[in-house]
Amino acid sequence: MTTIGVSLKTYFSHARTLTWAGAVADIARRHPAVQSGAATLFVAPTFPALVPVRDLLVGSGVRLAAQDLGWSDAGPFTGEVSGAELHEIGVDLVEIGHAERRALFHETDEVVAAKVHAAFRNHLRPLVCVGETTRSSRPDDAVADVSAQLDRALTASDAAGATGQLTVAYEPVWAIGAAEPAPEDHVVAVLGGLTAHLAARADQVGSDVLYGGSAGPGLLTRAEGRIGGLFLGRFAHDPAAVERVLDEVLALG
Repeated sequence: MTTIGVSLKTYFSHARTLTWAGAVADIARRHPAVQSGAATLFVAPTFPALVPVRDLLVGSGVRLAAQDLGWSDAGPFTGEVSGAELHEIGVDLVEIGHAERRALFHETDEVVAAKVHAAFRNHLRPLVCVGETTRSSRPDDAVADVSAQLDRALTASDAAGATGQLTVAYEPVWAIGAAEPAPEDHVVAVLGGLTAHLAARADQVGSDVLYGGSAGPGLLTRAEGRIGGLFLGRFAHDPAAVERVLDEVLALG
């Protein structure tokens, strides 16, 4: 099974978000990759769009994701959205620790770990973002870096004994927003290293690993089936691009 996700960040208006989500839901309802279970598809709109997008996705098989959550379940935290409320409205996954959150909003490893713990205790699947900041010609260096990032993201959950399956999005910081994704061989090597690292953690058996960072149509095909999933951004703003990626999943079998 190949997992395909899309984060809309804050590129769209509310109206455009709903139009896009409706189109993607229609594609999913008729696409054999989704309907056969060959592909799992999720979308992450902005917070105000979560409920109306949830309603548009009914019967499509597309899962609902949020782009962030607060580390507390309730209290005087103005502007935050709790994992408890996200679970209540039907969110399945929640993105945590994206490089933009770290760079622009100064999220630390401790904050990321607290948010991962909040996701687990509220029955949300954490979508943990990891990625090295400096480009290296040695994939082993990247594997060591991002595996350590992942371990730090799980420290609070490990300490509380409240972990489980998660999704890891490998997004090298140097590839985010670039014209092209990271080289296929690099991506394959790092995803393989992350997969092996997760397999060694008993609580994370059944987790999956995706590639993000300027990912788009054509990448799965160029990698000849060696990439198990994609986390798409701006290259999925046209619903037809999402359909092309699903076509690739189907063609690769």
